[in-house]
Amino acid sequence: MAGRRTDTRERIQRVALDLFVEQGYEKTSLREIAEKLEVTKAALYYHFRTKEDIVHSLIEDIGSSLDEIVAWAGEQDRSVRTRQEVLRRLSALIQGRFGPVMRFMQENQPALKELHAGHVLAQRMKSLFTLLGPDDADPADQLRARLALVALMIGNNPQFLDENPAAGSSEVALQVALELASPRSGAGT
Repeated sequence: MAGRRTDTRERIQRVALDLFVEQGYEKTSLREIAEKLEVTKAALYYHFRTKEDIVHSLIEDIGSSLDEIVAWAGEQDRSVRTRQEVLRRLSALIQGRFGPVMRFMQENQPALKELHAGHVLAQRMKSLFTLLGPDDADPADQLRARLALVALMIGNNPQFLDENPAAGSSEVALQVALELASPRSGAGT
């Protein structure tokens, strides 16, 4: 029975997210989500009482996955190879299940701010920044680390990069992120 509940929860999240991305968070109602799922509002309420609950669950799911990456990296050395693997793992998350969530977050900033939903991810993003550009790194390397993460997030959104069916913007974003996170010998000198 628990498996069905989880499947239903994920299905609700997926359908709600599709609608949020397609028409915006503010313009999507619980009624529309229920209709698209072909369930009653009461059945939807069993899992999520509000749209806000759906958004918070999506962000918490991303947060848990980021925690796993941070925990893995914490057990590794601080090598370039580890930083690159962190970026690859994050890229895989963004290209997979969390790509639509990232697009939703990029396109619905006012709603997220109103829901105080971004705060949940802020500390986790700081942990990723620190893994990629530690506090003792020079300021240029710290900035490159932050830009590498931004490249991955933006690269998944066709609004910011032209989709190239042959290469795909996610692959380009990963390549750029890896270049940014790699040491620069003599760069700028």
